[in-house]
Amino acid sequence: MRKRIVFILLILSVLISVSCKTAPQEMSNQHSDALSLWTDEAPLKKMLTEYMGKITDKNSKDFIPVENRIAVFDMDGTLLCETDRDYFDHTLLAYRVTEDSSYKNSASAFEKEVADKIIEQSKITSPVGGLDIDHGKAVATAFKGMTPDQFIAYIQEFKKLPMPGYEGMTRGEGFYLPMIQIINYLQANNFTVYIVSGTDRFISRGIFYGNKDFDIPPSQIIGSDVLMVATHQGNTDGLKYTYTDQDQVILGGQFLIKNLKMNKVTAIVREIGVQPVLSFGNSTGDAAMAMYTITGNQYLSLAAMLCCDDVVRENGNEKKAEEMYKLCNKYGWIPVSMKNDWKTIYGDGVEKTSK
Repeated sequence: MRKRIVFILLILSVLISVSCKTAPQEMSNQHSDALSLWTDEAPLKKMLTEYMGKITDKNSKDFIPVENRIAVFDMDGTLLCETDRDYFDHTLLAYRVTEDSSYKNSASAFEKEVADKIIEQSKITSPVGGLDIDHGKAVATAFKGMTPDQFIAYIQEFKKLPMPGYEGMTRGEGFYLPMIQIINYLQANNFTVYIVSGTDRFISRGIFYGNKDFDIPPSQIIGSDVLMVATHQGNTDGLKYTYTDQDQVILGGQFLIKNLKMNKVTAIVREIGVQPVLSFGNSTGDAAMAMYTITGNQYLSLAAMLCCDDVVRENGNEKKAEEMYKLCNKYGWIPVSMKNDWKTIYGDGVEKTSK
């Protein structure tokens, strides 16, 4: 009897051992469920799952160690609604300057000028020149003096407002559900995911704050930057000022850098320090990041670009989509058709109302 018990315990220990070795196994073979919101014909779904099978297999020549599994994502137009009818950060500034009763009477002439340009741009749905830098400067001054936590709390309130061009969705709920699946799929396969956005760093963090569909810590969210100072620092240079027990870190009112194009590459080098193996974007502002990812990489790498070709479920632009398809063909990026590759964009209960 004792021998039988010992034998059973031995068998159980072997099974547990096998289970423990199998449990952390990466889920590249479970892509059907992991990417269920993607059509089976979607090129990215096919290529990404094949890629995952190669880079997670320790016996494969394409195996990538966990510490080198770095994926970078643009934000606006790649992970969430880009324009309704304008960018999230543009509409946030316009709200602050023209609608926020606690601030609008204090807004500077420059901030009002920028807000007017944003409102004009949203009406004509075409770019107004010079807004990238001017918008950054206006954000820096309009929210000057706030702590990062106060700024993010302000954004949480703004996120509760209805998304103007949709029914059943607030400004904070405009995430592309198929792209959320991509993030979860990568993280399940031990990727570290970074957001590398042209939007202000703290606005980007505020957009992601509280989202329970995925977990991306603030330290992995990179964006455009404004000066940060101590409460009582004034105009004293940071090299000559020491933080005191009476201080907090606040927004200093000065715009520093717009995180677009080549600036995304240098930000990745400075803040991540590892060349990504996967890049996801949607515009020429992400082209440098995509090329950096797939150029001279010691590991198998891919770059994907979303093409805004859905004008029924999303504020698409077929002309821009066609231009992106051409760039994908030219540079070897994987095109993602929002119209044909996704079974849904925002999920049930959300309907586009704007024309």
